[in-house]
Amino acid sequence: MSADIRFDGRVAIVTGAGGGLGRSHALQLAARGAKVLVNDLGAARDGSVPGVVGESAADKVVAEIRAAGGEALANTGSVTDPLAVQAMVDQAMAAWGRVDILVNNAGILRDKSFSKMTLDDFRLLVDVHLMGAVY
Repeated sequence: MSADIRFDGRVAIVTGAGGGLGRSHALQLAARGAKVLVNDLGAARDGSVPGVVGESAADKVVAEIRAAGGEALANTGSVTDPLAVQAMVDQAMAAWGRVDILVNNAGILRDKSFSKMTLDDFRLLVDVHLMGAVY
């Protein structure tokens, strides 16, 4: 992204923004003036959700954005849950009155070939990567 691209007055939702590319997208959007709803379930790369004590991954990214002078909110809903996705949108609308940008970045990793993957793992991949985009 060129430094002269601005998103002032825009509102972005970035899913899977607690780390990796999603975090980078959230930070870059905020640095360019966007208000960012940072969504991250707090799951490990394998999709498991450990019991989170203290700050969530989303909270940490929000703290980074705020420390840099940006505006952000944390959300820990799952993209696999249509009600949680609607709550994400509702949260952004309540805070900022609009949603202009969606970076649908949430994902999980199953480091297995298709033939070695369990049906439960496959269902979870479809739920996060495909249905998460649908919702």
